Amino acid sequence: MHFDSTDSALAEIQTPCLAVPLALAKNLDEQIAPRGYLRSALRHAKNEAGEVTHIAMPEGARAEQLIAFGVGDVVTLKELRKIGTAVGQAIKSCDITSAAVAPPEIEVAGVDSARATRAFAASIASELYRFRAHKKEEREKPAFESLTIQASEDISRTVALIEAFNVGQTFARELGNLPGNECTPDHLLAEAKRLSETHEIQCFHMDESEMEARGMGAFLSVSRGSAREGRLIRLDYLGADDPSSPAIILVGKGITFDTGGISLKKPDAMDEMKFDMCGAAAVFGALLAALEAKLPLNVIAIAAAAENMPSGKASRPGDVVTAMSGTTVEILNTDAEGRLVLCDALTYARELKPRAIIDVATLTGACVVALGERASGLFTPDDALADALIEAGEFSGDRVWRLPVWEDYREQLKTPLADLANVGGSAAGAITAAAFLSTFTEGMSWAHLDIAGTAWKTGKEKGRQAQSANTTARTACLSISKTSGRRAGSDSRASPRSSSVHRVKRRGKNIAFIARR
Repeated sequence: MHFDSTDSALAEIQTPCLAVPLALAKNLDEQIAPRGYLRSALRHAKNEAGEVTHIAMPEGARAEQLIAFGVGDVVTLKELRKIGTAVGQAIKSCDITSAAVAPPEIEVAGVDSARATRAFAASIASELYRFRAHKKEEREKPAFESLTIQASEDISRTVALIEAFNVGQTFARELGNLPGNECTPDHLLAEAKRLSETHEIQCFHMDESEMEARGMGAFLSVSRGSAREGRLIRLDYLGADDPSSPAIILVGKGITFDTGGISLKKPDAMDEMKFDMCGAAAVFGALLAALEAKLPLNVIAIAAAAENMPSGKASRPGDVVTAMSGTTVEILNTDAEGRLVLCDALTYARELKPRAIIDVATLTGACVVALGERASGLFTPDDALADALIEAGEFSGDRVWRLPVWEDYREQLKTPLADLANVGGSAAGAITAAAFLSTFTEGMSWAHLDIAGTAWKTGKEKGRQAQSANTTARTACLSISKTSGRRAGSDSRASPRSSSVHRVKRRGKNIAFIARR
């Protein structure tokens, strides 16, 4: 989807659909329709947040359809996003390819007008997304292509940021919604390579033989159970003034399908375990958003990509493996595989001497029990990093809730047969999982986001929206820009420096998504 802006008067905008606040729609009566037409059509419209009135315009009007949306007494970002969601749903129901919208001119506490416009437009874009790959009905519908934002002032930078973040989010959502037979570790690698070819970024990867040479026994204990090899995939975006300065590293769990391994899961909703790679999708999406927005940051995204399958080569409960750090781990439950691939990925990230590490993972069912589907779990000993993630989550709508990651919880991971057990019992499961990861990031600025409850929607909503495949990408990008000391939205960016690693020249402004996009 492309975003644009215009300072033209609303009555002059020619579009299949024009969405405006209700009060403004009433004032447009004689400008875009015969006298009294709009006032009559809007006489029962409610000026409440989330309410919309859809009007077919008379022949000859420059706008073929009008959506008048209620605003009410909006004072919070949550209410503003509610309006955007309603507008997006109304536009989507029209089956059109483009529309124009006038954001409500309201004051939102603690947010300037540019950020309010971004939040409003992002909510609309989220509703306009369709996963079109496998349903003939969806493929036959026209794809929505362009949203024009009307404003009386120059908002070109704001619109550029809206588009950049939407590109990253859409990329993440498309990956997250693919079935496990398509989105394999090799597919994630192919997508990373494609990004490196279409953008000025570097791509590195390790196959299982290279991981074995690096001593990544924890990762391999998971990936070797599958006929499909695991991959450790890395993308580098070097946008800071000094490309050699420490990067923010995003590490994503990329289990492209999780059966539980020998500790086999129950069959109920096992199809949804294709979403167990949403952490990897989110970090790739965040890096792409940072790149498209030309944020002055060095960002590295690492995906720990593997399948967790039962086979004659799969790990057994009771096996002891040696992680890349040299730590031995007793595998008491093969369905606690995410922390095993992540611990080696975190050790690898540590070697890169980052400024900070944020890992994103659909890690524990315990986090779903604790927080439900409304918030992701945040674990970090770093207060500044926690504040950045919490603030970014509030703005993006992908809220996080901080939970403890005290050393006391490591007591539950003790075992007489190895340095660590990979599970710590039923009590505080999300916390002990984070405590396990924390042993591989000691002394680092590190945060862990457990998105198990927020990564996807189920039932009829499946495939429509997933936070980790949508807003978590934006949350991570916003937080890393804050962590770097510079707000997302800066127009400055250093020119890429030369490197001993081959770089591919960028071929165009926007990524050419695979056909199903």
